Amino acid sequence: MPELPEVETVTRGLTPVMEGFVVDHVVQRRPNLRFPFPENFVGRMAGRRINQLTRRAKYILGYLDDGQVLLVHLGMSGRMTIFDDPAVGVPAPAKHDHVDFVMQGGAVVRFTDPRRFGVITLIAADEVATHKMLAGIGPEPLGNSFNAAVLATGIARRASPIKTVLLDQRLVAGLGNIYVCEALFRSGIAPDRLAKDLKQDEIERLYREIRLVLEDAIAAGGSSLKDHRQANGELGYFQHSFRVYGREGESCTADGCESVVGRIVQAGRSTFFCPTCQK
Repeated sequence: MPELPEVETVTRGLTPVMEGFVVDHVVQRRPNLRFPFPENFVGRMAGRRINQLTRRAKYILGYLDDGQVLLVHLGMSGRMTIFDDPAVGVPAPAKHDHVDFVMQGGAVVRFTDPRRFGVITLIAADEVATHKMLAGIGPEPLGNSFNAAVLATGIARRASPIKTVLLDQRLVAGLGNIYVCEALFRSGIAPDRLAKDLKQDEIERLYREIRLVLEDAIAAGGSSLKDHRQANGELGYFQHSFRVYGREGESCTADGCESVVGRIVQAGRSTFFCPTCQK
């Protein structure tokens, strides 16, 4: 599933062709994705200007000029691709190309989702904080509302492994399996340590590494493992910088470490770690 860096990369890619532009019309090719499309979705989108395009956790939010908000979740296999070169044109839709947003600026943004776990819906702007998909989500890890003190407070009484605690979207928004594994490795913290047992210096180190690994991944266009592509169609390449994720049995990348990367299962998810570097 796309995590924060992948969704941020897509949002930034879409902004130049969607933010500030009017939706000429929408082509909807099926009645539903994970959920049914809103009633009269095509009619409600036609002629609307997207005043702002932003991201909240793993959701893309397009604030429209009539008080509606276009909410998009990429699900497990969704992607949004821009076609804005008149010399190339727009290819005929394939089987899994479910929605086209045709912008008056000349671009066509196509939503493709083979597994149909994605979401495209409309909500009221004043419901963004309370909508069932967004309510209770914690602070953005790259925003000013998240810092070492917030992290310390959030994990202080959590008698669960730090790996699973960090995946709780109520603690911090947008973190997923890949980047939690990578941040814990960079921090030297074992994934099965109880969250409440982390010392202050470890919490401060973990906070810094969460931010750094997310920033590094965004700069690399995210991680393309199966379905993720940037909005221009290019692959992300942060997967080439993984230190532990997906590297079970391979040599640890830390200087001087002779261990191999291990894997355990926590809350149904694979956790990759170095048994020597992470304590």
